[in-house]
Amino acid sequence: MLVGYMRVSSDTDRQTTDLQRDALLDVGVDPRHLFTDRASGARDNRPGLHQALAYVHAGDCLVVWKLDRLGRSLPHLLQIITTLQAQGVAFRSVTEQMDTTTPQGAFLFSVFGALAQYERALTQERVRAGLAAAKRRGKRGGRPRAISDEQWTTIATALEQGMSKAAVCRTFGIKRATLYDTLARGGSAVQGAP
Repeated sequence: MLVGYMRVSSDTDRQTTDLQRDALLDVGVDPRHLFTDRASGARDNRPGLHQALAYVHAGDCLVVWKLDRLGRSLPHLLQIITTLQAQGVAFRSVTEQMDTTTPQGAFLFSVFGALAQYERALTQERVRAGLAAAKRRGKRGGRPRAISDEQWTTIATALEQGMSKAAVCRTFGIKRATLYDTLARGGSAVQGAP
């Protein structure tokens, strides 16, 4: 059975699914097996897509007008198609003429998978290079400290003089979890800055 999925980016009447609907009906999708979303492709919450994915069973084929109607990015698209394949569901894109039931479609899908893996590897390489460059300049990666060294000196003095942790949090406008985390990393208030 062919199951169709359509998506337009806006929920206004300016964008319609007519073009997509006609294309899906032309390839044999039953109008009763069409699922639609009116939402940006970047959104995770797409009820029509979730319904379509829940509706298809082994032996079915999910059909879209174009690849960009299904996934918000290449990795997301590959994730959906891989999940479909694991369930025994084929995938077909009308415009790109991609059909995972054919040898050419399966090959194209594997090329997309290799490209996505290459993209992830490049991203990881750039991140590592950026962190190494920052480290050479003496910069630390990660989140900035919530309590500065100067503020910590004042807080440590207040704690040594007997001020309660709750009073410190109120006085210095810091969260209790931040204070406890800083104390844990620094050992104790008497030892000074973390």
